[in-house]
Amino acid sequence: MKFLKEFKEFAVKGNMMDMAIGIIIGASFNKVIDVLVKRVLMPPLSLMTDGISLQGKKMILRQGVFDTAGKVTVEEVAIQYGALLEALIDFTVIGLTVFLVVKAMNRLRDKSQDTKDVTVKTPKDIQLLSDLTELMKEQNKLLKAQSQS
Repeated sequence: MKFLKEFKEFAVKGNMMDMAIGIIIGASFNKVIDVLVKRVLMPPLSLMTDGISLQGKKMILRQGVFDTAGKVTVEEVAIQYGALLEALIDFTVIGLTVFLVVKAMNRLRDKSQDTKDVTVKTPKDIQLLSDLTELMKEQNKLLKAQSQS
């Protein structure tokens, strides 16, 4: 019974929903990045490399052998470094995009938490903490002045 109660609290608090939303957005984000890399970034890179597709680049360790009917008798063994290069480009684009999104979100968060910025309404909890800090500074100044006299 305790397990079900804990699960209910977990689900109701929104953690499960936040996680589900994150997974859905992540899957959609992956599709966008995939198209960005394969359809937008790779064609110009292919032009720069004389039309060579990175996906097909490989270092053959052992050639495949075919019989007279055209069936493979010995499989080709190859290191497909082109696929690795594409995956590294994907990783770099994803990392850069996530960095830029987080940087923008941090900038917005910092702006909203700046109590002196009047263009953005400061959240009530941040405003209260800021007011408390100012009051404590004033109190410390008064106490220092009192102790010095």
